[in-house]
Amino acid sequence: MTTATITTTRQSTPSATPATSATPATPATSATGAVRLAHGDGWFTVCDRGLLTPGRGVSVLLPDGDQAAVFLDRSGRVHAVGNRDPFTGAYVLARGLLGSAGGRPFVASPLLKQRFDLTTGACLDDEDVSVPVFAVRVE
Repeated sequence: MTTATITTTRQSTPSATPATSATPATPATSATGAVRLAHGDGWFTVCDRGLLTPGRGVSVLLPDGDQAAVFLDRSGRVHAVGNRDPFTGAYVLARGLLGSAGGRPFVASPLLKQRFDLTTGACLDDEDVSVPVFAVRVE
């Protein structure tokens, strides 16, 4: 079994804030560079874009102990949502299946299969539920 370690570093940017389900993130599409997530009052480097595999996710431990699920979709866009499945409480969304509905990318939880829009965090199967969305950039 291979285990990858992803280290986070913080760069302070006062205007950087995480996206919420009401504020969609703009997916990063650069083919190379460092993947950074907006979290708190800064941007955090989570990995090199070359480490991401299209159609797969990785779990990232954030400095405050929270987790994000980072995905590279098959069209080359990077997305990040909270890794916690709100239906089960398990931190598993990074292991979910990617797909699209109506042209919008989603991740389906590997446990109960609820689908979460990768740009808004909204659950496509229960409009009262959502996951956090993090703004992403590749530099």
